[in-house]
Amino acid sequence: MGLYWSPPGGCAEKRVLVRFRRAGASGWQGGLPMRYHPIAGTDEDLADYRGSIVHLDPGTEYEVRLTLEGTATVATLTGTTWAEGFPEGQTVRVGDGDAPLAIAESGKPGAYRIYDGRGATIDVRHAHDSCVTIDASHVILRGLRLKGAGRAITRRQSPVGAILIEGGHDIVIEDCDISDWGRLNPETGFGNNCDSAILSRAAEVRRLVIQRCKLHDPTCDGSTWYEPVHPTHTAGPQCISLFNTAGNHVIRYCEMWSDMDHMYNDIVGGGSNGSFKGAPGHDSDIYGNLVSHCWDDGLEVEGGNRNVRVWGNYITQSMIMIGNAATSIGPLYVWNNVACRGQKRPGDSGGPFLKMGYANSEDWMTGLQYIFHNTLFRSDEYLPTGGLGGTRIVKHTVSRNNILHVRSPDNHSQSENAHNADNDFDYDLFNGKVPEGSEAHGVRGEPVYAGGCGLDPATKSGRFQLADGSPGAGAGERIPNFSGAPEGAGPDIGAHQRGAPPMRFGVGAGGR
Repeated sequence: MGLYWSPPGGCAEKRVLVRFRRAGASGWQGGLPMRYHPIAGTDEDLADYRGSIVHLDPGTEYEVRLTLEGTATVATLTGTTWAEGFPEGQTVRVGDGDAPLAIAESGKPGAYRIYDGRGATIDVRHAHDSCVTIDASHVILRGLRLKGAGRAITRRQSPVGAILIEGGHDIVIEDCDISDWGRLNPETGFGNNCDSAILSRAAEVRRLVIQRCKLHDPTCDGSTWYEPVHPTHTAGPQCISLFNTAGNHVIRYCEMWSDMDHMYNDIVGGGSNGSFKGAPGHDSDIYGNLVSHCWDDGLEVEGGNRNVRVWGNYITQSMIMIGNAATSIGPLYVWNNVACRGQKRPGDSGGPFLKMGYANSEDWMTGLQYIFHNTLFRSDEYLPTGGLGGTRIVKHTVSRNNILHVRSPDNHSQSENAHNADNDFDYDLFNGKVPEGSEAHGVRGEPVYAGGCGLDPATKSGRFQLADGSPGAGAGERIPNFSGAPEGAGPDIGAHQRGAPPMRFGVGAGGR
């Protein structure tokens, strides 16, 4: 739940204290306080104080009490979280086909129009750019298998999508399987950049839910940073691409993977990065996904990042696990993610867990970022070569309770860039370089995990808990609304608390 408030008397010296409860409950819970952080030059920030409450129950009304610190200024509000399901109306049965399905008829807020493709395949055999186009609202696309999107081209062109969302809002794409999409760029010999399984460039698209989908094995390979000529940016297919849409999206419980001969550019991404908009768009959530096989960013969450929340994902075989440059408005929350194998070309080193700084420019690094309880897990020798930003510029960032285990003590667990500003790094477990004067309560060392830890590829679940007695066990700081340790106990550093059930990712997560 995103919160916005501009109380009279707000200033940098006064936080907004947050408390919340289920409507009608007797006791209040504490939320993470909000900082005063207006952004000059835009009205996209909406309020002087912005923040989120997380780990709420679905379909539930909550009361929220906001207090300007040190004053009697109080606001009380109510809000209801989204329910797990959507009200269903007319159902259109979709069968097998070799031509695109055009969805142009909308449902209603109380009766979504269902396009039910369970058991059906649309394979356009690269005779069309899309398998499905959507220009409608209050619709659910369910259960289709989609293949063969993207006609042959003679030069680089604008991206296409196996599912192309041309307009509308309140759109749900669920339980779909998409593969073999994209086009070869003959000028480079690699995939056309940003050809996507799911794509939208429509400014009005909002409240898009993509859930329990399998997006895998694109038609073409993506290039590394060394191909076709060095130096060059990566280019190639992506799973989900959103360009400057209206936000308020959810991407959850998806499995997005490929192989070393069909690599992605970014897996989830879009643009515009250096802007107050970007991808995925404000008030959006990305969680419970399994993400693998790209030469750039596993999850690219860049641009405004106003109340964008990224948690509970498993990210591997990527150069950078999460690209978060720049966060121009914020706050961005990144917590409880597990990151593993980092590579930028076969047999070569990778990049940092979080990209952080915006290339070589500080212009867009103006928003707040909260980085809590993430784990850089050693699955093999290819740990990430950086934690928070590598050597890039990092600003306005709070880091707590992260396992920042990098490949070598000579690598940076946290950026030491001389231009860093307004950062608060503490209570992390790290083995690499950190800025002088940071981590007053942090732990230098390497994690020791409980027996049997790691991801089970068959079940897409895993344990990433520290062993009793490991550096970082019980050594974290309790973070209101984010730390999952029992009351009175110090939380473990890292994404997975001892005693908690296995973490689950992909289509089997989320109670299935």
